[in-house]
Amino acid sequence: MTFLLDTIHGWSTASVFLRLLLAMLVGMIIGFEREYRNRGAGLKTHVLVCVGSALTMIVGEYIYYQFPGANVDLARIGAQVISGVGFLGVGTIIVTGRNEVRGLTTASGLWACACTGLAAGIGYLEGTVIILLLIVLTYFVLGRVDLRMNRFSRECHFYIELTEGVPLRELFLLLREEHVTVLNIQTQSIGVAENTVGAWVAAELPRRGEVDEFLTMLRGSDVVAFVKETGKSVSGSF
Repeated sequence: MTFLLDTIHGWSTASVFLRLLLAMLVGMIIGFEREYRNRGAGLKTHVLVCVGSALTMIVGEYIYYQFPGANVDLARIGAQVISGVGFLGVGTIIVTGRNEVRGLTTASGLWACACTGLAAGIGYLEGTVIILLLIVLTYFVLGRVDLRMNRFSRECHFYIELTEGVPLRELFLLLREEHVTVLNIQTQSIGVAENTVGAWVAAELPRRGEVDEFLTMLRGSDVVAFVKETGKSVSGSF
């Protein structure tokens, strides 16, 4: 183990190989969770980002050793990666047809993956392993915690389609009977004759932890033809 650490911390062909290999493994581990969930940026994307970031730091260190008399800032090239990888993250963020924002976790994961690659590229093994564990913890553990917290929230965001010919006021009457407060609503006419109302609704439930029961109630109502819980919208108080 000591020999491995000394090799990675040093400067040699073996050190470069081990650093890039480490970055590849990190990218694979981080990208696996995104690939498992079938997200836009998966295994290959995370590996390429991490390996590319690692090589960036290696190139900076190479310049330092190859031209010892030059005034070289090793952190300068890496800083460009941290800001430049943003364009790739933006490409994974989309707004769906139902006004949902998707891809924020993937985008932030790519940015964290790039930063981890920089650490691997400069030979900072300890920091690379620690941040990798924290990223994995965030994806696999905190993701479940986040989902569980949402289940106990009073605020609910959903897309709903009313039964054909049913006016929107029937939905408001139904929500009022259930003591549900409408925080925001966006509507549109849908269907062939456009006599069906579709709406994105942000509502506050009377008690915590009743999101599932509330959606089940809506699905069983004659007023509602379709309802689906959504993420937060990009406008209004969603």
